[in-house]
Amino acid sequence: MAEIQAPLLWRKHAHFRRCSLIQNSENPKLDYSRSLEIIRKLVVPKQDGELEMRGSRSIEIWKMGAVNYLEALKLQEKLASDRKLHKITDTLLSLQHPPTYTLGKRRTIHNLLVSEAELKAMGAELHYTQRGGDVTFHGPHQAILYPIISLRDIGIGARKYVENLESTMVELASLYGVKACAGRTGETGVWVGQRKIGAIGVRISCGITNHGLAFNIDPDLNYFKHIVPCGIADKEVTSLQKEVKRMIPCDEVIEEQLISCFVKIFGYTDISWRESS
Repeated sequence: MAEIQAPLLWRKHAHFRRCSLIQNSENPKLDYSRSLEIIRKLVVPKQDGELEMRGSRSIEIWKMGAVNYLEALKLQEKLASDRKLHKITDTLLSLQHPPTYTLGKRRTIHNLLVSEAELKAMGAELHYTQRGGDVTFHGPHQAILYPIISLRDIGIGARKYVENLESTMVELASLYGVKACAGRTGETGVWVGQRKIGAIGVRISCGITNHGLAFNIDPDLNYFKHIVPCGIADKEVTSLQKEVKRMIPCDEVIEEQLISCFVKIFGYTDISWRESS
């Protein structure tokens, strides 16, 4: 699939596929190639007793490849506005960013350990955002999900929403035999022991979410040495590749597995894919 850089171009050349998600409660740990096949086709005959249907819950998934941070931010803001006005259904953006550091609304600049000039020299950008959380890094080989969803429509609050994001990453890690868990109080994100593998920073306005989660597939971990990740000192950052210690599938496969975990955890049953033609 060709990688699309600009959302406008993506929309211009997009088409939709609608389908129903069938979950197999007997075997949640899908082989990655099987997971790729299922999550992309999502056309599996329902077996009696396989899934207890709770009513249709719809989401549109945009697979976007590598996208500049500001470009993705503007798109999120537009989609969040449209979602508030009920112009669109719940939407999930799946993408990666070029090297980018972001600060949350608390503006904890002291947790950035180098100057903006030094960041620019290493080819990284710095952006200030209105999300929760502290300073974090986004870059290649890191899977990012930005959900633009109505918490009121799915009937959960902010705390449960964050817990579901954590569970999404915990489940993905478990597919590779990595035992991850949500952080303790004051330690947001997902951890493998004392090592952080996934970050969360969200914004909720009028019950509509944006920003989201970042899961480390195999990013250059040296970038994290220039910050106090998420404001938590004396903790390491890790990745799926570092924890598994064997060859893992390509980013696209793992990104689609992450989408599959998200869809399952949040209970979506009616899926639209927005893809390049």
